[in-house]
Formats: sequence, C-alpha cells, structure tokens
Amino acid sequence: MLNFTPIVKPYFGRVDRQMLSAADSLRDSQLATLGSLVAEGEKTVWGKEHGFNAGMDYDRWHSVAPLVDYEKIRPYVMSMVAGKSGVLWPGVTRLFAQSSGTSGGKSKYIPVTNRGLQRVHYRGGTDVVARYMSLYRDSRLMSGKALILGGSFATELEHDVKHVMIGDLSAHLIKNINPLAGLLRVPGRDVALMSDWHEKLPRLVAAVVKENVTNLSGVPSWMMTVLKEVLKVTGAKNIREVWPNLEVFFHGGISFEPYRDEYRRLIGDDRMRYLETYNASEGFFGVQYCKDNRAMLLLMDTDTFYEFIPVGDATSDPLPAWEVKAGEVYELVITNSNGLWRYRLGDTVKIESVAPLTITIAGRTQHYINAFGEELMVYNADAAVARTCAKLEASIANYTVAPVYATCGTRGRHEWLVEWENAPGSVEEFSRELDLALRAENSDYDAKRAGDIFLSPLTMVTVPRGTFDKWLGITGKLGGQRKIPRLCPDRRYVEAIMKIINNK
Repeated sequence: MLNFTPIVKPYFGRVDRQMLSAADSLRDSQLATLGSLVAEGEKTVWGKEHGFNAGMDYDRWHSVAPLVDYEKIRPYVMSMVAGKSGVLWPGVTRLFAQSSGTSGGKSKYIPVTNRGLQRVHYRGGTDVVARYMSLYRDSRLMSGKALILGGSFATELEHDVKHVMIGDLSAHLIKNINPLAGLLRVPGRDVALMSDWHEKLPRLVAAVVKENVTNLSGVPSWMMTVLKEVLKVTGAKNIREVWPNLEVFFHGGISFEPYRDEYRRLIGDDRMRYLETYNASEGFFGVQYCKDNRAMLLLMDTDTFYEFIPVGDATSDPLPAWEVKAGEVYELVITNSNGLWRYRLGDTVKIESVAPLTITIAGRTQHYINAFGEELMVYNADAAVARTCAKLEASIANYTVAPVYATCGTRGRHEWLVEWENAPGSVEEFSRELDLALRAENSDYDAKRAGDIFLSPLTMVTVPRGTFDKWLGITGKLGGQRKIPRLCPDRRYVEAIMKIINNK
C-alpha cells in the first residue's frame, strides 16, 4: 500500500499549529467559542427560556445559564428525538449517541448535531493524529490501516421518526466518516457496526488479520480482547508477528496503567507507542501533549467552552478555564455545539498545568468511594493496581470495588471483585500489597486505615473469567465502547455481579 503519510503531513502540521495556538491564547479562544455558541443558542427553545443574547459576556452568561445534568435536559432531548426543531440547537437533530445509564437506570441519548459532528467529534480525532505526527516525526502511520473498535446502532429506545438514528457515538462516526478516510480503516462497516459482540469478534478478527495495521484505536480492555483473539486465530507468539508495522495505540475511556504491562507482553517489544485521548459521547476534549507524560492538552479548537467546579466545594461557582489552578481537582462542565449548555459531564479532572492547560482524568463524580471518609478516587485505585501488578508480576483484566459497611461486630472495608489476566502466586499477598499501595496513593485512605481503627484491610474476591463480560451482556452493554465501573459508593454493581456467579 502507498505510504500517504508524507502527502498528508503538511496538512496535519497546520492542524497541530492551530491547536497549539488556540491553547496558547486560551482566554481569547474560549470567549470566541462561547460567543459563537450563544449566538446559535439564542435561536433555540432553551436559549429563549434562559435569556440567551448574542454578544453577552461571560459574567452575564454565568448569571442566566443554569448548570444541568442529563435528567434536567432529558425531556428536551426526547422532544428532539421525536423530531422537534430548534430545541437545544437550531434545526432538526438527526443523530443521537446512546450512552451509559444515569442513576435512574435509563440510557442517555446525547444529541450529535451536524456542526457538533464536524467541529467537535471529527475535529478532535484530527487533532489526535496531528499531535501524534508532531511528536513522532518518523511516523509511517498512513502506510497501512487503522483498526478502530466501534459500537452499533442497537438501541433500547422505540421511536418511529424517520431519519433519526440512535446508537453508540462510534457507530455514527464510522457511518458518516469521509470516504477517503474510510479507506484507511478496518474492519468494513458491515462488521464494524454489528451489534452482537459474540458474532462480531470472530468476524472482526477474520477481517483484519491479513491487513497491514499500523495503528489501533479503542478502549484498552476491549482492544485487549481483540488482540488475544488475533493471536489465537493466527497462532502468532505476539502481535508484532501479525502486524510488523504497528506503531501506535490511541486509547481512552479508562486508565491504561493497569493494562500497560500486558500490552507490552501482547505486542512483543517496547517499540509500540501509546497516546491517551479524552473523548466521550458528549464531545472530544483532550489528547496527550508530550511523549512521556500522560497529561492531556485540553482542546480549545473543538467548539467546546469549559467550566470547572472545585471538587469538595459544592457551594463554589464554576470557574472558566483561565481561572483554574494547577494541582486542583475539578468537576468538568461543558457547553458545545451538540446543544449541551453548561452540562455536568460527570467527569472529574486534575489540572496538571495551566500554560498550556493540561489535565488527567481523576474519575467520575459518581464513581468514587467515600463511605468512611476515605475519598478514594478512580485514579488512586488504578495507580495502586498498576504498582501492585508490577511488583508481583500479575495483571488484572477487570475489577470493581464497593464498600462493606460496619456492623456491631466488624469495621467497614472495601471489597474488590477481580478478574485476573495473570493471577499472582498469592491473592492474599496481592491484597496486602494493594492496600499498602492505596495508602501511599491517598492520604485520606491512609488516615482511615491507620491502626485498623476506622477501616479494615480490603478483601478481594476472584471471579471466573468472563464474569464481567457476562454482566455487561445481561445489562445490554457488551461491546467495544462499554466500560466497567471501577468504584461505586454503594453495592449495586458488586451484588449484581455476585448474583451472576452464585446462579451459575
């Protein structure tokens, strides 16, 4: 296959320079974005209800636009699904990304407007390629094809509006991709958009094993499943034997740290490059800024206005991007051209630097444990898992954690359900080392564990292989873009998974 990389490199070089320029002029970029968005929002039902005016400054915007979560806008979105025009964004919205359920147990349907598809989602993907090519000048990325894991248009929602499509965001992106770009990705649409993962996996592998794959994109846990199936089908010792020109994995969705050693083993050498991205059904927000630091540049050129709520201070007003402080953790609030206005995304981010503005994902606002004042966040747990796995030469395929509350005769503790990729020699030793690692990562956890007075050592339950996939299948969330909740402040996930095991 012809190497198109030198041909497109000048274009991606310009994209990277524009992206960095927007980041350098953060305040001006953000205010220009807000002005452009509000000018469109003024025309909508939502904008009229809340007094949007083109040309309003940030202080005025701050005073009239309410903070919202999905349940606040659900009725508006459902009227858009029914075909109503000009609700959250001008015109009729035809595409909706089905995302994980809220606390009410219902799925979310995120609008994907025409402008949002191009300026938010596709622009973010373009920025990722541009940043990679800038970091790695020797790349031959487009001498082969991209293996991109996608979802499907399967939906639990019954609707009869013609031309409205509901499905995973990745399915929309694959279906609407520029035909020329589509020539550089595998598998084909017929396989990529299949809904049944059990049927899809063998078809996907059969479609890609003979291709010259140079790059991978997807969620680490699901991509690992694919790579293992590739090795099984081909009989190869490692992925490098199958795809000798493979050079990079663009990953996101969950922390890569617990999987890093296993990927090194699967790939077969240390030449592989990894670039972290921050994309969601609601938008594309970040890409890793440097080679050896996982902090991501918050993208200022993807039609998104950002605000930040200090975590732990519910009474604080959101801050604009130019007022955040390095080292602090914030809940992320977005406004963008998908018709999302001061939308509480549900993610928390840690500010790593302010010039440029770089972040790491701290976790989800609902995915943490603070049952005993320990304030354990997902990034604490992932870091502790990575440290312990490296020390004991083990690897975890999936895990979830929940509190076990104190009784009259016991103290509270954390219960870990773990599916091993490579089990340690002693799970008890792993538990002890993990507990120590958590104490090193989180001072609040350490304080509550001191002297075993408030919190007992964690306990681990090993679950059979395939348990988490089975749970996702039962909940209708088995697929290439779905993720296991790592931490939960209650026992809903743990008990549902244990029920599967006990009923086996």
